[in-house]
Amino acid sequence: MDITINGCRLNIEAFGPEDAPVLIAHHGGGGIGSLAEPKATFGTLADRFRVIVFDSRGCGLSEAIGPYSHEQWASDVDEIRKWAGVEKVVVAGGSYGGFIALEYAVRYPEHVSALLLRDTSADGSNLELAFENARNQDRVEINWKHFNRYWSGNVRDDAELKALWAELIPLYDYEYDEARSKAAVEAGIYRHEAHNACFQLNFPSYDLKPYLPGIAVPTLVTVGRGDWVTPVSASETIARLIPDAELVVFEKSGHSPQIEEREEFQRVIREFLDRKALTSTSA
Repeated sequence: MDITINGCRLNIEAFGPEDAPVLIAHHGGGGIGSLAEPKATFGTLADRFRVIVFDSRGCGLSEAIGPYSHEQWASDVDEIRKWAGVEKVVVAGGSYGGFIALEYAVRYPEHVSALLLRDTSADGSNLELAFENARNQDRVEINWKHFNRYWSGNVRDDAELKALWAELIPLYDYEYDEARSKAAVEAGIYRHEAHNACFQLNFPSYDLKPYLPGIAVPTLVTVGRGDWVTPVSASETIARLIPDAELVVFEKSGHSPQIEEREEFQRVIREFLDRKALTSTSA
């Protein structure tokens, strides 16, 4: 369905009982992301939560109305919370969506009951590590001109964003599956304006580390051992700085343990939510 949030039409889907505790999941990927991944990951929780997923402004099938800033994207999450009619929500986010989940927890702490973070970082230092990891791998030959244009947010159009992503995607899995990667590229929705804003306007000044000790809700931090772009060290930093955080490393995953070790990932998030979140979430 479409709803208007902060003056922007967003594509949104909700699952589960309307009187259940609410979980809002933010997709990753900036301009290459959509609600498809969090729907597949968290839709299974609709037996105990009202799960809400959406395409953020400028992404997926949602309207292209700026600004494309962490502040605006976090504000949109809060307006979705109000639309859902609840005071507190579980907020989930993976990869770039983890940046927004953390931003929301810092800006709207009174409305967060728990955090689920997957393969993300609290600052921009992971990109330096990602460049080093890319230089040291032998899975694919890097076109450094393309690589730099992607990560600096200087993509010219949607078609180029898709082409650049196709070059990068082999780096993301623990065990590369060419057919699966090609299918994922073709299934994507590409929005270069939002992507460019992520890495031109937001990422250079992104650093929430000083605020993490003030996050006072149960937090699950998950990461794949083979994640090249938001390495385990980035998740370790988050888990160290948030007082009530738990870190789980998936040993046979790259950037997407929710896919590569799906059964175990589902077990981990369910166990955490049963133990930590359902007792503290008020609908």
